[in-house]
Amino acid sequence: MGRTAPTVIIALSLLGAGCAEDKVRSRVGAGERDPLEVVLPAPTIRRLSQAQYGRAIYDLFGEDIVLPTSLEPDETIDGLQAIGSALTTISPRGVEQYEQAAYDIAGQALDTKRERQALIPCLDDTDFADPCIERFFREFGIRVWRRPLTDLEVDRLTGISLRAGGLLGDPYDGLEFGLAALLQSPHFLFRVELGEPDPDEPGTVRFTDYEMASRLSFFLWDTIPDEALLAAAARGELVDDEALSGHVDRMVEDDRVEQGLRALFTDMLGLYALDDLNKDPTIFTHMSPEVGPAAREETLLGILHLVREQDGDYRELFTTRTTFLDRRLASIYGVSAPAWDGFGMTEWPEEHGRRGLLGQVSFLAGHSHPVASSPTLRGKFVRRTLLCHVIPPPPSNVDASIPEPAEGRVTMRDRVAKHLEDPYCAGCHSLVDPIGLGLENFDGLGHWRDREYGEQIDASGELDGGDFSDAWDLSRQVSEHPDLPGCLARTMLSYASGRSLLEGEEDAVRYHDEGFEAGDYSVTALLRDVALSPAFRNTGGVQ
Repeated sequence: MGRTAPTVIIALSLLGAGCAEDKVRSRVGAGERDPLEVVLPAPTIRRLSQAQYGRAIYDLFGEDIVLPTSLEPDETIDGLQAIGSALTTISPRGVEQYEQAAYDIAGQALDTKRERQALIPCLDDTDFADPCIERFFREFGIRVWRRPLTDLEVDRLTGISLRAGGLLGDPYDGLEFGLAALLQSPHFLFRVELGEPDPDEPGTVRFTDYEMASRLSFFLWDTIPDEALLAAAARGELVDDEALSGHVDRMVEDDRVEQGLRALFTDMLGLYALDDLNKDPTIFTHMSPEVGPAAREETLLGILHLVREQDGDYRELFTTRTTFLDRRLASIYGVSAPAWDGFGMTEWPEEHGRRGLLGQVSFLAGHSHPVASSPTLRGKFVRRTLLCHVIPPPPSNVDASIPEPAEGRVTMRDRVAKHLEDPYCAGCHSLVDPIGLGLENFDGLGHWRDREYGEQIDASGELDGGDFSDAWDLSRQVSEHPDLPGCLARTMLSYASGRSLLEGEEDAVRYHDEGFEAGDYSVTALLRDVALSPAFRNTGGVQ
């Protein structure tokens, strides 16, 4: 398959009409960024993640559906499951799982008279009428496959249903086969977005209206398009600058954007791994299977509070004293729970050592070993995930073990010193360990501690030329690091596109970084900026 990568001109901010425009225009500054050129690679075809599959089924059939518990697992590539979805396929075992899931879901959707009437009201127990079933696949199929079905596709699905219904003597039993075929099709399981020639820009390729409906919906809501978005695609509004801006405004203001924000930051921060958080309970007595999911919820509630309720500065995520705790997390932090049941908002006292994301269990426990903290893992997260710095891989034969505590070498700072002294290790560890050592007041679960094995902990360190004295000072330096905002812009563009960015797209990253800065580092403004960018709306060609 030959590929071409035409050059696409990224215009100034694509802003439409309405109240939302005024807010974003003043924050982004429509005329402050110059046009630039970016070379786009060939498009990707992404498999639905397990979460997207589940949300799609709920949107199609309602939340009474029992979802399958075993499907093809998600894979992380270059730090994002969104990229892994475009570079992995379905195994033979996965095909069987999706097939079984399709029949289970179709059976549930047609199980009772109420459910049947809700799904296909024109059909009854004795009616094998072709027009009713054909209309069902034509109208319902567009929601499942996120595009209109061709006449041939409708005929095939209708034929399967009619033949099976005739053999079984029940039109609903026959419809179950057609519905299962719809749900196990690659057109449902994969996001097929290949683009079309842009009639207004010869030599460039844009995504079609229906492809844009899918891209916008999965990017902003992490689920399938709603009927309003599909109707806009049918009218040709999603390839029109002004009309598209209005639809993006609606989507960003919709409560479903919280679902999209949860998905974005869960992927970016690796919060999905907290389901399998593993700690030695003899060392960390507060550990239980509920700690990981609770820690993830604390982080996500804090992000939603900052982004949705306050429309605040993204950098405050690392310095804020506001957090959300349940009783389990409050016991780990050694504070009173703000609510008797569930999560409640609380504020760390000024003198408290915790601030923002780097003081939360989701980060501290998630980037530690089962029996101890890890300056290396914590520093690596800050470098790679928050600042988008490249860390060279370690030599294949290097000894990465940490010495056990011994006389004169009991603290983690003393024990990892060998990494900084060994020339084979220092290249990597000098980039990460000085950062992670600033968080050594937190043990492997996230408890605060002043001493380790009786020795006073030294939490000072250095981040790219700036010295810090403790974890709070480190959080401040991360929040002020010049690479922090641009890293979110890079990650968001990569997440939205489903691929690692190439050298030819560096200008696109800078473009959105500039817009992010002009928008007072509002994540909502950045979401909108990316959704409206031709870097998101266009693609390279496929021959």
